[in-house]
Amino acid sequence: MITLSNDHNFEYMVASGSLAFDGKGWPWERPLVSFGLIKPELFTVVIKTLTRNPRLGNLRMYKPWTCIRLIPGGVVNKVGLTNPGIEWWCRTIGHKVDRTKIALVGSIFGTRSELVEMAKMLNSFDLVGLEVNASCPNTGHPMGDVQSVVDDVRAVKDVSRQPVIVKVSVAQDYCKIVEQLEDVAEAVALNSVPWEIFHPHGRTYVRSPLWRLEEDIGGGGGGVSGKPAQEYNWPAICRLSAKVHDVPIIGPSVMEYGDLAKVREAGASAISFGAIHLPDYPIWRKPWTLFTNPCKPTAIVKRELTFRHDQIKRLGLRVQSRVNNY
Repeated sequence: MITLSNDHNFEYMVASGSLAFDGKGWPWERPLVSFGLIKPELFTVVIKTLTRNPRLGNLRMYKPWTCIRLIPGGVVNKVGLTNPGIEWWCRTIGHKVDRTKIALVGSIFGTRSELVEMAKMLNSFDLVGLEVNASCPNTGHPMGDVQSVVDDVRAVKDVSRQPVIVKVSVAQDYCKIVEQLEDVAEAVALNSVPWEIFHPHGRTYVRSPLWRLEEDIGGGGGGVSGKPAQEYNWPAICRLSAKVHDVPIIGPSVMEYGDLAKVREAGASAISFGAIHLPDYPIWRKPWTLFTNPCKPTAIVKRELTFRHDQIKRLGLRVQSRVNNY
């Protein structure tokens, strides 16, 4: 469990963009929300990352395969933060946000001045936190400058009334970043893993499924999420928990019920569900998973809560039995 300075506490989070810009899901997910198969109220939901101005990025909804490719156990994406901009969000969604119904965390990306401006704009809304996305692997921006990331997050915190969450990548010196933000960041999340970390350039280099887009615009082969990312993100949780003691960790890359215990054992205080929402590979063999997979996080959390309830009930019965024996 993570408790933020505004007293909001959470154990389960939906990663940025998995339930759209308002936590109610993308069009194909909304019927599942209506029928209770997806329950956003069980989670703290991070909205899809916003930028100061509308950003075309690489995603075209009529042909998403140009920047999103399913791979065994996960996905590689090069969406590039496609979004209609923060002013659109403030105008069409912000005034409807009610933390008593769905707990939303804002997510922002940009230059330092843009981050500061957006943080001020989001102060007016009923969010439970603000994620600074300092590690998107699909924009081509340099991620190696620790001090720049630290200064960006501190600048946001100086103007924001929201608890700040920093989102880092294994491509960065993430331990050093978080160590320098222990007095500012109230939680740390891990982003998708750049393709180049999985397949370094050289004799064994494997071309990204998005190589055509990479050739056209540069910026790397995309970010990998899901089971393949566990190999890198879960050891990162271990290293962070060993070095940083005052910033709780949100564990990513959970794809099935058994992963909960593994992520907690690594040192995570909360669980994040991201790529699990996407359909199985190859989708043409299992097209129904476009609709069934977004229901999995809800099913996993409900199973966990039921298990805990049964454990407490059994413990209560044992205690009562001992009392009766006396």
